[in-house]
Amino acid sequence: MSLFLRDYLNVVWFGIAALAIGGLLLGLASAIRPSKPNYDKSMAYESGVDPVGIGWSQSQIRYYVFALLFVIFDVEAVFLFPWAASIERYGTFGLVAMLIFIVLLLDGLIYAWKRGLLRWV
Repeated sequence: MSLFLRDYLNVVWFGIAALAIGGLLLGLASAIRPSKPNYDKSMAYESGVDPVGIGWSQSQIRYYVFALLFVIFDVEAVFLFPWAASIERYGTFGLVAMLIFIVLLLDGLIYAWKRGLLRWV
């Protein structure tokens, strides 16, 4: 076996060991913990207030879309910082590539705005 594959074999062995130790500890904890179930423990906790109604409610999709748009523009910031820190190294090619990236993201933002996805109410 080559040295390259032997390094990956070490990673596999450590992964198997980690899963085995984690499973062993979780099994041991479930075996020795006290178990006294009752109604109060299985009831939903709402900041000390007794729950009202059922625990299921339907959410509107716009909250998820809003969260996804936040994640997209947060990732944009993650890509902009390293580029801005070393702009001299990338030169004109880096500037053009980042402008294309920003234009594509702005296109997505304009599309979401025109579709009305940024309205909160």
